[in-house]
Amino acid sequence: MNSLQPITTLALEWYWWIPIGIGGFIILVVGLFVMQYFSLWLQAKLSNAPVTFFSLIGMRFRKVKPDVVVLNRIAAKKAGMDLPTNQLEAHLLAGGNVSRVVRAMIAAGKAQINLSWENATAIDLAGRDILTAVQTSVDPRVIDCPSQEAGKPTIAAVAQDGIQLRTKARVTVRTNIARLVGGATEETIIARVGEGIVSAIGSATTHKVVLENPDNISKTVLSKGLDSGTAFEILSIDIADIDVGENIGAKLQADQAGADTKRYQAEAEQRRALAVAQEAEHQAEAQKNRALVILAEADVPKAIADSFRSGHLGIMDYYRMQNVMSDTEMRNSIAEADDES
Repeated sequence: MNSLQPITTLALEWYWWIPIGIGGFIILVVGLFVMQYFSLWLQAKLSNAPVTFFSLIGMRFRKVKPDVVVLNRIAAKKAGMDLPTNQLEAHLLAGGNVSRVVRAMIAAGKAQINLSWENATAIDLAGRDILTAVQTSVDPRVIDCPSQEAGKPTIAAVAQDGIQLRTKARVTVRTNIARLVGGATEETIIARVGEGIVSAIGSATTHKVVLENPDNISKTVLSKGLDSGTAFEILSIDIADIDVGENIGAKLQADQAGADTKRYQAEAEQRRALAVAQEAEHQAEAQKNRALVILAEADVPKAIADSFRSGHLGIMDYYRMQNVMSDTEMRNSIAEADDES
């Protein structure tokens, strides 16, 4: 029995190592899992924006990046805003850009612009760049009219004297945060300003009036409230360049004269064709009447022969008639010769 005792002790030692190994592996996994978030937890704790370990672990299971939530919470806390982690997680899960929203709120707070978390996230989820909007609200930007993407270098308009003017304008705008959701974009601003410039130039009696005071265009366009219903507030409209173009009035008059000439030529050609047709009809009618005369003249010898047979016409009467006809032909030939001379 004493010889079997070491073997039993050795077997018991193997059984003890199995649970110890499993427990150690579990402790190692948990330790690594905890150490993965320890730096974030410590950073949040030292930044006075604490986040519990359970929240960090929950973020991992909810497919949320803990570092994004924690770092943005710390940034907001340092700026004087206490944003709960559940709000940051909710916006991140909804597909929003938490970093830009937090940065926008920090910039709005520094500039004393009223921007709540609900409005900021709504603007971000609507597809607008909330950070750029806040920056534009603080630092207005300039929009070219027409835009470079439009493919037209200038806005062409015609004054009442028919002279074309080509203009370029620059519109200074700043973002209206309250109208950012549902408000029209800068393309609408460009279209409205272009329409206003065309209307202002078209209302001028002469192009010289516009060239003398181009600022009148800006004042007229600016007074129309073109930023209504848009996400921007127009601060100023400046005419950057204005050039004289073509004489559209003269060109239109020339085109109208050419069209009138073609119309009159067509009417004259129509009248000429009608006259030619009437002449052809008259010639046909004359040929018809001449044919009738020839037919009638063919009956004269027959009538004379019948008169001889019936005794109504004598030979002397026939000679006198021939003399009268010869005399008539002679007189006609003399008259024609006098007309030709």
